[in-house]
Amino acid sequence: MDKLEKIYRFNTELLNQLDIPFNEWTHEPILDFETDVKVASELGWTGTHSKSLFLKMKPSGYALYITDKDSRLDSKAIKQITGKRVSIVGNDEMTEQTGCVPGAVCPFGLPDDITIFVDSRLYQHDEILYTPGHPERTIGFTGSELSKILSSLPNPYYEI
Repeated sequence: MDKLEKIYRFNTELLNQLDIPFNEWTHEPILDFETDVKVASELGWTGTHSKSLFLKMKPSGYALYITDKDSRLDSKAIKQITGKRVSIVGNDEMTEQTGCVPGAVCPFGLPDDITIFVDSRLYQHDEILYTPGHPERTIGFTGSELSKILSSLPNPYYEI
């Protein structure tokens, strides 16, 4: 089984174990926001498209910032929490660390030592959409369930 399939299975099993209802779609691969908008229109999605930014913390460590697709990285808030500066990681290093493909970073199922920062505004959305490993699949769940998912993971996480 390849890495993307393992990530996908981890995500669907996690949601099922936590009894979190979710929707799932299969479509053309989404690796950029233009395709995301096109597929969303074709499939009639109304949920909030999430964005997962893989980050390097200086001097060491990695992190993931989860927000909506229209928001920017809040590096100042992350520095206030950790005392570390962050920068976006290049594609090759991101793939090496997470197993994900560029443009389709999955926020759940990361190595345990990767810290997760979540934009707390996501909790308020009726539905959050994300890529569960495979760029040709999308999962949607209620934003209010996000904290339940994050709490079940071994990764440290912080709300911004």
